[in-house]
Amino acid sequence: MQLQYRIAQHNAPPVKDSLHALFDQALASLASAREISTATVPFAIERSRDGAHGDFACNAAMVNAKVFGQPPRAIAQALVEALPAHPGVERVEIAGPGFINIFLKADARHAVVAQVLERGDAYGRVAPGRGEKITLEFVSANPTGPLHVGHGRGAAYGATLGNLLAAAGHDVQREYYVNDAGRQMDILGTSTWLRYLEQLGEPLRFPDNGYRGDYINAIASDLVERAGERFRQPWATVAEGLPADEGQGGDKEAHIDAIVARAKALLGPEGYGVFFDAALETILADIREDLAGFGVTFDNWFSERSLVYSGAIDRALKQLDDGGHLYEKDGALWFRATTFGDEKDRVVRRENGALTYFASDLGYLNNKFERGYTRALYLFGADHHGYIARLKAAAQGLGHDPERIEIRLVQFAVLYENGEKIQMSTRSGQFVTLRDLRRDVGNDAARFFYVMRGNDQHLDFDLALAREQSSNNPVYYLQYAHARIASLFRQAQGKGVQWNRNAGLAALDQLSTGTEAAVMTALSRYPEWIAAAAEQRAPQLVANGLRELAMAFHAFYNAEPILAADSPLRDARLALSAAVKQVLANGLALLGVSAPDSM
Repeated sequence: MQLQYRIAQHNAPPVKDSLHALFDQALASLASAREISTATVPFAIERSRDGAHGDFACNAAMVNAKVFGQPPRAIAQALVEALPAHPGVERVEIAGPGFINIFLKADARHAVVAQVLERGDAYGRVAPGRGEKITLEFVSANPTGPLHVGHGRGAAYGATLGNLLAAAGHDVQREYYVNDAGRQMDILGTSTWLRYLEQLGEPLRFPDNGYRGDYINAIASDLVERAGERFRQPWATVAEGLPADEGQGGDKEAHIDAIVARAKALLGPEGYGVFFDAALETILADIREDLAGFGVTFDNWFSERSLVYSGAIDRALKQLDDGGHLYEKDGALWFRATTFGDEKDRVVRRENGALTYFASDLGYLNNKFERGYTRALYLFGADHHGYIARLKAAAQGLGHDPERIEIRLVQFAVLYENGEKIQMSTRSGQFVTLRDLRRDVGNDAARFFYVMRGNDQHLDFDLALAREQSSNNPVYYLQYAHARIASLFRQAQGKGVQWNRNAGLAALDQLSTGTEAAVMTALSRYPEWIAAAAEQRAPQLVANGLRELAMAFHAFYNAEPILAADSPLRDARLALSAAVKQVLANGLALLGVSAPDSM
């Protein structure tokens, strides 16, 4: 009967959720009996820090004392009396000013092992369709060069967050916004043309604000091979009348803009497009390949240029104009963003008729909701903090609920080697690429190190620690726990020990030591870690939770004889070990980290 009971519970909700439902019922019953019409206050079920105070504590009486007009302890007593029976609850006690402590039966603690083994890969996951329809945009680095380690943190955070949101029941679409239009792309295309001229022998002076990385030379070399001298222009013709560059005592921005204009004029739309498209396509292909190698994939690569072709920007501007939110000033067209709380109004069309980046942001924002998403979640670098107010303002101006616009900022990642900070500059071409980092420390260490701190915290990435194969390295510590369990089962097989899973499940009540209890508690908390990490957009909660589970398992492994124990205790301990292995594999997969069977 014990075995049947435990297996029957494998699809039951996590204990914390079921307890919350019990108190919901009790609170509703109490309000109805007392004819309370005021809405009750949401309450929390939290795990107790001290086992002497039970397994969980509920603050329902504390937060609802005013609603019922009685002292919290009186409300707590009434709630305890109204609480429906639960097969996993041994008793409840009122403590302090009105907290309710909940003590579980041993069966309820043991049941998690059966739950894990029965649900397998699905343990901890919520059925799809129970959450929001979310479009998650992340990375979206300008395709002006290879991804660097800063982009890597956004990639790891975004990919992991997408996994967590999906595990929590949300419908998630992962999207990369390709900035394939605008000034930076023009500078890239022009830089490529200048390197092309240089390789053909033109004695040019490369602009101070051009893109200088070796990858530009490689693209230019390919164009020389494919096009020969077809697009060659004398440097004297290119440079004639240009404003001075910064290194010449002038303005580097005015200088590069003038060179871009000169390139467009001399090459014409078709010729200019050859260099623009070659640079874009080559770098974007490299970005795709790099991210795929990092285990980061996207459902959609969204082109900024498509916003113009599809009329999305025009539709957004018309909506704002119809709402009276646009005005003209100094020949430019402005969005009255201050009406909606932004610090200043925003230009959407310059005096020369060119659309701004913000105009594209408007079209893109509108497009997300036109496609049926209920939440637009953006992951931006920390230097984009100003986008929060302006996108919220844009949403209101376009008639969308600003609460459905969510922006998370990802702080910078700084590499350290032997205690020394590694300096980087994207424009100068002096930076550590994501590909370099992956080759150095491996995908697993990179993915884990990037998310083991909150996205809103600066990350000091210790290369030496990431390479280290010891318990000091957190990802190695987790993977070693998984490999250790795989080795345990290989040892059992080598000794002729056949694990009887059913016998192990039937004997779970023999798991009575403190180290065994700690492992089962950690296993039962795994669904809570996922739910909290998804809700708070905080993958580090899962990373830290898995470390807690690994630590509990290592303590159990070192304290209790597993294979040397007599059956059925041996089978129960093997069942517990198998459950740990499953949860470690599940959690590491969410983090984008492998779970090796040997190390």
